Amino acid sequence: MLDRQEAGREASWAAAGMLQASPENDDGLPLVPLARASLALYPEFAAAIEADSGRTVGLRRNGAMEILFSSDAVRELSALVALHRSLGLPTEALPLDEAFKMEPALSPHAQAAALLPNECAIDNRALTDAVLAAAVARGAEVRAGVEVESLLVRGARVEGAITGGQRFTAAHVVLAAGAFSSRLDVARRYAPTLPVRGQMIALLSSAPPIERVLRSTRGYIVPRDDARPQRLVAGSTLENVGYEKRLTPEGVARILEAAKEIVPGLAAADVVETWCGLRPDTPDHLPILGPTDLDGLTIATGHFRNGILLAPITAKLVAEWITDRHTSFDWEVFSPLRFASLAEPHDRS
Repeated sequence: MLDRQEAGREASWAAAGMLQASPENDDGLPLVPLARASLALYPEFAAAIEADSGRTVGLRRNGAMEILFSSDAVRELSALVALHRSLGLPTEALPLDEAFKMEPALSPHAQAAALLPNECAIDNRALTDAVLAAAVARGAEVRAGVEVESLLVRGARVEGAITGGQRFTAAHVVLAAGAFSSRLDVARRYAPTLPVRGQMIALLSSAPPIERVLRSTRGYIVPRDDARPQRLVAGSTLENVGYEKRLTPEGVARILEAAKEIVPGLAAADVVETWCGLRPDTPDHLPILGPTDLDGLTIATGHFRNGILLAPITAKLVAEWITDRHTSFDWEVFSPLRFASLAEPHDRS
């Protein structure tokens, strides 16, 4: 594995760790079957990574709660539950008194609530480190600080990667460079990824503990542990600012306001960390997964806000493509060839 910086320190490190199979908007509807399949794999995936690495990954299987604050919250709740049920998601309307019992820190201004019992959260930084350790334990070699400048192409086949110092040859190349995938000339026609900045904050709270992910239309809160005081992650912004990784007062303030709307007691919490990352978006906001028309090249990028969620199913599909030449899941809607057909033909000389 070649990484231009310390391995695993881009979008995977910057994420919140929500494992959310429900769609955020209509653009996400085609993703739901893939998201459900990946979420179902997570318990076994996490256990295997922990066994191979000897590390914990902080999987929390407490579900999530969607909080609605608008004056039309009852109608919105009904529509939300109906949509989720039609997608095979067991979301249920939650009486407010029950919601307050389950999450005592919840704002009294909440107008409606939905319970998403199957959703989970994971410590994405712990998971990333554990995955790398498990890979090394299985024989993988990780090269940090090695930037791939181009792919090594002969005719209609990719045979490796070229860095500043040397060439790496391989029987098969997997491009998983996130938002930076589109910077490789040969790959751009298959993976026209776009960076979308997300700012994040971590809080240390002495308020009543939060047991599960809480979210609204404005933001979310993810419990990272059960300690007292409790570490919570809150986010996030969506900003089209290119490859600029920079925190802004406005972005941090927006996240804090959204978190306090959900849990007012967080007004007294300590801000213990702030950071930002670049999500790999795509023109249709769907992942780019699968083999290309260049033999030996598989793409696994463009996961946008769902990279941690989709890790197990992506790993499974990549392994199946390379070893079996077919997969156990219908992935055509995510094929890299959907963009290649619109791009200029690449030079295969």
